Amino acid sequence: MSDNEWPPPGSGEWSDPPRTRSRVLLSAALVVVVLLVAGGVTWQLMRNGSAQPIAQSTVAPSQSAGRPTVAPCPDPELTVAVAPEIEPVIRAAADGLKPANQRCAPITVRAEEPGVTLASKQRPDVWIPSSTSWLTIAAQQKINFKPSGATLAWSPIVLTAPESLVGLYSPDGKPAWTALLRAVTEGRIPVVTMPDPLLTTTGLLSVHGVHAAAALTTKDPGIAQLRALTLRSRLEDADADPVSTLKKLGAQTSPTDASYAVGVYPMVEQQLLAYQKQGHEVALSGAPPVDGLVQADYPYAVRKGVKTELVEQLRSAISREALEQAGFRTEPTAGSARLPDTAAGLLTPAKQWAQYQKLAFQVLLLIDASGSMNERIGGGTATKASLLRESGATAADLFNQDTTIGMWYFGAASANAPAHTEEVSFGPITSSVDGKPRRDLLAEKIGSYRPVTSAGTPLFQSVLDGIETMRKDASPTLPSVVVVLTDGADGGTRFTMSNQEFLKKIADGRDPKRPIPVIAVGYGPGANMAALQSMAKATGGQAIAARNPADLASAMAKAFLAARATP
Repeated sequence: MSDNEWPPPGSGEWSDPPRTRSRVLLSAALVVVVLLVAGGVTWQLMRNGSAQPIAQSTVAPSQSAGRPTVAPCPDPELTVAVAPEIEPVIRAAADGLKPANQRCAPITVRAEEPGVTLASKQRPDVWIPSSTSWLTIAAQQKINFKPSGATLAWSPIVLTAPESLVGLYSPDGKPAWTALLRAVTEGRIPVVTMPDPLLTTTGLLSVHGVHAAAALTTKDPGIAQLRALTLRSRLEDADADPVSTLKKLGAQTSPTDASYAVGVYPMVEQQLLAYQKQGHEVALSGAPPVDGLVQADYPYAVRKGVKTELVEQLRSAISREALEQAGFRTEPTAGSARLPDTAAGLLTPAKQWAQYQKLAFQVLLLIDASGSMNERIGGGTATKASLLRESGATAADLFNQDTTIGMWYFGAASANAPAHTEEVSFGPITSSVDGKPRRDLLAEKIGSYRPVTSAGTPLFQSVLDGIETMRKDASPTLPSVVVVLTDGADGGTRFTMSNQEFLKKIADGRDPKRPIPVIAVGYGPGANMAALQSMAKATGGQAIAARNPADLASAMAKAFLAARATP
């Protein structure tokens, strides 16, 4: 029986004088009234015998006064947001700081991807993202977190897959982004999955790893960009949630099913080690790619203005031993690619990657084959045409399996020559033309592209014909675009017309129900950008300048992205 319980009748404890008993009864009555009216205060007897209030509680109408509910805990003294994979380590450290005699913890730890933390209105006091890069991005958004002490841990990004797929992108036991790209474009790997680079560290770092690998294959940054986007064009899922994906893999019972459900998937090494320890039916294997090694790192960052002893107490409670047991590295990995040190450098490729639309669309390529394309550039042996051959062959890989495509060259070498010639007939990129896959034929034609020296530039007539052809031949249920690349202005042929006449014909033939936007790339200083801009405006498209011929590949990448963004 506790000290504050009523004694039972006959216990011999009612020997106080009548006045004392009256005061006790009155006090008891007042306590009952207070409990019934105000809800009361719950008291706890400590070991030393003194009673102290620990929390207020209210009594629901259906409850007896003797069984009050316990009130919720007050707001914690410290809030901590952490990357999901390191959350168990941080939570254990925080729980170790909870006083033994208190029900409510002074520290709250929540697991969330770094991009979610940035978007949240509830800023944590301490932030442990999975990359210092997120602190750079946060600072650009005027969200200031300052690292406190050394980085807690590291974990490289590994290319992971069921063991039956690993050899396809890991020649000689060395995984590579470029080997993965080749295997995907050749159809040897069924599925590649990645998380969102604007929300997750795995996605953000993987994008930079792919770009670093592509940069090793060419001196042209534009071509490197095209090659990186080629992998993006082949992703089955580009915004897979890491935690859900791991659960999905863990639920698979067949390696074949896992290969088609998730396929190759980048993750931090710690996640792979944790998965392997759990002994799932489908075994996963993985290692860091040798041509674009990137690593997650886990800074302990404190929001500006936060001052509490718990900040340092928590940091001290996170031990190297606990991190290593959880699968993290406590020293950085040698040879990791250097990441951009600005928010723009980090986010530009990530946004491009995230905004890429993997959709079925129809495109007609119009490529200028006039004589001026044979001009040399930069005082060397390279010509505009040779740059186009290299860039165009790479661009041909960007079109995904749902693309319907055709290609024309335009340029009239004689008075009676047509304005354009069909080089690749319009049709699904997966179908064949005379026994050859259309994608291969497209790359082959671009690779053998040779402009005619004496040919003029029937630009306007070719664009008009291209728009009309797309209205007739393309499916009305799918987006359709005309992409034109030219280095000059309309002229030098029997098809020559003024810009005003051309725009009038565009307006007269407009069909609001079947818009055909024109994406125009002006190649070199001689391109008539004013005409291309008016052409794009009149059709709802976009004009892109490549003033420096060496920037052709970058311009083609922009044109490709613009085409895919066209509704």
